[in-house]
Amino acid sequence: MKAVITVLGKDQIGILARVSGLCAEMGVNVEEVTQNILGGTFAMIMLVDVSKCTVEYPQLVKRLEESGREHGMDIHITRQELFEAMHRI
Repeated sequence: MKAVITVLGKDQIGILARVSGLCAEMGVNVEEVTQNILGGTFAMIMLVDVSKCTVEYPQLVKRLEESGREHGMDIHITRQELFEAMHRI
């Protein structure tokens, strides 16, 4: 199963490493990444494969969101099919 992780917050060193490291800890494979800094705000979208995740999906969501709060960022994960349905015009 694929999912989309979005990260928004004040630009700081190590964001990509922190989020990808957390994914690796839980067996989530990062397949694609796009990131940019928009007026001092870091924005990143990651396409990930959660089929070999070592924790249940709700726990994955919780750990990512907690990490975001700890570092002053908004981190969210959405299953790809839901993400695509929400953004279909």
